[in-house]
This record gives sequence, C-alpha cells and structure tokens, in this order.
Amino acid sequence: MSALLNLSIDVANLPKEKFVKGKNGKVYYNFTVSVNDQTNDYGQNVSAFDSMSKEEREAGKNKTYIGNGKVIWTDGNIVVAERVEKEEATPAPVSEETSGSDDFPF
Repeated sequence: MSALLNLSIDVANLPKEKFVKGKNGKVYYNFTVSVNDQTNDYGQNVSAFDSMSKEEREAGKNKTYIGNGKVIWTDGNIVVAERVEKEEATPAPVSEETSGSDDFPF
C-alpha cells in the first residue's frame, strides 16, 4: 500500500443521471480523485469530481466537484495502475459420474 486518502463526498452534488447499474444489480457512481502537490487553506490536497467522458472533456465541460479531503498517510511511492488482462477460464468437462448428481441444496 502506498497511500491512504480521507474524503468527504457531498452526495447532493452527484448527478442522478450518472448512476450506473452493474451486472450484479448494485448501483455505482464513477468519480475521479485528484491528489495535488500543495494543500489549500484547509489543509486539504485531495479533490473528487464527477468522471467525464472523452467527449465531455473535449467539449470543454467544467468539472463538477463532489468532495475534498487529504492524504493521511503515504510511503512516498504511488504508481500508475495498469489493467491486467485475465485469461478466460476453460470450463471443466462434465463426467458421467457427476452429470446426474443431486448434491445441490436447491
């Protein structure tokens, strides 16, 4: 772990049209967190704002700030996260022994 951030989010500023329903049925909201090199007058150096699409950024839309906070701990080593592609799992073959099994609780 290389940093801990403490944020306060003003949920009233969250645009309701940007809530996303996940495949699992849960509701999500995407936002971006910015860590600044300098603190403001309140000792804060972290900002959270509504995530924007590429089109919104290119159109020059202003950021909607939804919260702020501060870094409360760091080891001084924050790295850029890279996506790791997962290999698709190959389903196990069904044998004749297990195909008719009624071990399920339903």
